[in-house]
Amino acid sequence: MLALSFIYTNISAQETPKEEDFFKILKVRIPEGPVLEVGGLVTLPNGNLGISTRRGDVYIVENPTSNRPYFRKFATGLHEILGLTYKNDAFYVAQRGELTKLIDKNMDGKADVYETIYAWPLSGHYHEYSFGPKVAPDGSFFVTANVAFGDEEWWRAESRVPMRGWTMNITEDGKMKPWAAGMRSPAGLNVIDGQLYYTENQGDWVCSGGVWTVNEGDFMGHPASLAWTKRKDSPVKLSSEFFYSKVDERRIKNANGRYIKPENRVNENFKTLFDMKKEFSELRLPAVWLPYGILGISTSEPVKIPAGAFGPFEGQLLVGDQGMSIISRVFMEKVNGEEQGAAFMFRSGFRSGVLRMAWAQDGSLFVGETNRGWGSAGDANEGLERLVYNNKIPFEMKAVRAMPDGFEIEFTKPVDLKSAQDVASYSVESFTYKYHPVYGSPPVNTESLKIRGIKVSPDGLKARIVVNNLRQYYIHTIKVDGIREKQNFYSVVHPVAYYTLNNIPSGEKLPANELSTRNSANDPVAEVTPARVKKAVSSVKGKSVSGEKVTAKAPTYAEVKGLLANNTCLACHNPTKKQIGPSFTDIAKRKYTNEKILQLIHNPKPENWPGYATEMPPMPQVSKADGLKIAAYINSLNK
Repeated sequence: MLALSFIYTNISAQETPKEEDFFKILKVRIPEGPVLEVGGLVTLPNGNLGISTRRGDVYIVENPTSNRPYFRKFATGLHEILGLTYKNDAFYVAQRGELTKLIDKNMDGKADVYETIYAWPLSGHYHEYSFGPKVAPDGSFFVTANVAFGDEEWWRAESRVPMRGWTMNITEDGKMKPWAAGMRSPAGLNVIDGQLYYTENQGDWVCSGGVWTVNEGDFMGHPASLAWTKRKDSPVKLSSEFFYSKVDERRIKNANGRYIKPENRVNENFKTLFDMKKEFSELRLPAVWLPYGILGISTSEPVKIPAGAFGPFEGQLLVGDQGMSIISRVFMEKVNGEEQGAAFMFRSGFRSGVLRMAWAQDGSLFVGETNRGWGSAGDANEGLERLVYNNKIPFEMKAVRAMPDGFEIEFTKPVDLKSAQDVASYSVESFTYKYHPVYGSPPVNTESLKIRGIKVSPDGLKARIVVNNLRQYYIHTIKVDGIREKQNFYSVVHPVAYYTLNNIPSGEKLPANELSTRNSANDPVAEVTPARVKKAVSSVKGKSVSGEKVTAKAPTYAEVKGLLANNTCLACHNPTKKQIGPSFTDIAKRKYTNEKILQLIHNPKPENWPGYATEMPPMPQVSKADGLKIAAYINSLNK
């Protein structure tokens, strides 16, 4: 054990830099008075910043990257502005019920014309938010519209009035064309390189967040908006009747004639999105999934990193998340003409929910935040921050590309050859989600993939992983915990990638004689690696040096963090502070037994926690062993 401790100390001696060592979050100084529940951000041609707020105001911020930015109110009295753009010397905003043009005709710095471009109907339901506008390549606008929810079936999304759950294409002269259907809560939309993208939040029929491309006539997967496909101007022809003839909407009543909320069924013959793509040709699959509770819970706006900004990641996408107050990074590629790619954690720790982003002229990133009506991991209710890169290159997976026999990982810096040629430095797992009327989906059909070998490029910047049983349309979790950087032996800052494999490329596969198959975890004389240390620690866990059994200690946060992430606990819970759900410390104060906590994981009692707007869903997919380990950690916080 002394030798093991010495080995472990040496391996961990050089602490790996963290994300905050490269990308610093700076709070933008806001004058007393304005409340910036940011709904929209846009950088103006002169470098000033336009901000729209959920409270109905529009501000222009002069010198926004300076220590003393100047805020000027440009417009007020609007209805919950959740999007802002600027075109031809005018602002355009998406109010709850209309696309509005704001013009400063007399040039006094304030809007004196509020012109309705196009208005759409509202039922009055609180959830009928509207997002955008974003400017299309032809100069028209895209706006997306949230769904409402049922009265008795409060969990089931509804399109009560036309265009709820749709993308609308609106011209400058006020002509509206339905563009795409099947959206639930499309808070994040953007036109990038001429292509419309949008992000979706987990919910009924939406198993997890992700990034979709949107083309005219697409059906994005949520059936509520199909109520309007019989309109003459609808480019989507899929009907509600045909949809529900193929998929069970689970409208079930109890003995008292009341509807029962559908929950996840552990043992069932389920359908996936790619199963239903065979039935619904209009169905658009996501380009990249953002696994729920890991890379977000309320996905917001995607933006492209411009040339010259954020070092090795220029050209990739950043995607905000309102619930977890984070930004993810997405690398995209086209395989067989279809977009797919890998998602990574990028930056956490924002003060409030990340809703909007806009690039400053100096290459930093403005981040607009809000959490009213929704919980978020950040402590503040609102805010405006700036993410600044210090021009030092972090050791990261720059990109992950699909190969005919596995994946190619490109790193930002050369790797240590011994660690990179060791099979034990990697792991690959694949999973998918259910397509059903339940709120979200647990990962299903999870399978660990056998790694057949590794090939590292001569410059140390790329590693090919050859695996068995790639699965089309599955998310592949690729971990590189054992990889070390060549110069400083640092670990990868974010060692996990989630690759959405919509298509497996054709081409030649690597021959076996080009692969390194060395696996230090199975070699008793191999050099010390983190994998061997982990295996050695596991082999003595629960035993004393003399071989006598000892009492197991409660696991630490570091020991259960992976379980908490994989089971999406961290999406709503924090060890010490209230988030979307109560903190683990507050749960520990209830003095439940471990077995009781396991029971509550499987069958929550929301009535035990009044004051939390979001109910915890039943999570029967959490295994007994994992649940009891999590419970032991929680209860250790009360000792």
